[in-house]
Amino acid sequence: MRAQFVLSEMWIGLRRNLTMTIAVIITVAISLALFGSGLLVQQQISHMRQFWDERVSVTVYMCTDVSPSKTCQENGAATNEDRESLQADLEALPEVSSVKYVTASEAWKDFQDRFSENQALTEAAQEGDIPDNFRVQLKDPNQFDAVLNAVEGRQGVDSVHNDQKVLDQFFELLDGLKWAALVVAFVQLGAAALLIGNTIRLSAYSRRRETGIMRLVGASNFYIQLPFLLEGAISGLIGGIIASGFIVGAKFLLLDRIQSWFNFDISLSGGSVAYVIGLSLILGILLCTIASFLTLRRYLRV
Repeated sequence: MRAQFVLSEMWIGLRRNLTMTIAVIITVAISLALFGSGLLVQQQISHMRQFWDERVSVTVYMCTDVSPSKTCQENGAATNEDRESLQADLEALPEVSSVKYVTASEAWKDFQDRFSENQALTEAAQEGDIPDNFRVQLKDPNQFDAVLNAVEGRQGVDSVHNDQKVLDQFFELLDGLKWAALVVAFVQLGAAALLIGNTIRLSAYSRRRETGIMRLVGASNFYIQLPFLLEGAISGLIGGIIASGFIVGAKFLLLDRIQSWFNFDISLSGGSVAYVIGLSLILGILLCTIASFLTLRRYLRV
């Protein structure tokens, strides 16, 4: 009987403030969608960083007869002695995990394989444009300076290229998108909390006569507040369910497309998406319930 009364009061409250309730649901849905999308982007970035940290390398290009650098023009093309000496010194560095020598023909074939889908780029280059080089795998990708200091200005060395710097710029862009989404999400969550508080306040005011009678007959605070708290929780739940659709859409329409554009063989699992959806639902329900509770403490003092 009591449960039926509480549910009927909750339904009356939602129906009386229908437009405000819809506004709360939409605001909660948008804010949770942004929050969830930010979490998905964060997880995607974390997976991508781990993937590339294991594969990023430093490339040491050797001098050829046509190398434009000053060192190469002064000393000429790298000799076999230069290559052997450089490889031995690189392998002796404690920061280096492995060293691989790549001939010019192997480098050209690798270039064609990597950019096989970019026909204009492969046609603009030709064999011999990429000199032979050493690909140095570091134990810690941040220890690039150790390799640079060991090879810079050395005879036979044309230039040193660090893949990590290119990736850092890309990840900085993704980090910016992630933080922008999270900041907007928290602003929206704040607006949703204010909206739900205002909605509950209007609902409590319109039913002040009923709540006054309930107090006179000895109803507890919890019993009086429960319909209002459920109103907030239901609004948060519906907003969270709508946001779940946006989060799934962000995964398949945004993150998976980014993955295909950059040929990353890294995709978030269904468990990761389910975790973000569950967290967003809990956040939406808690936010609306707590906002309702704090509002009721002030406006239900009969």
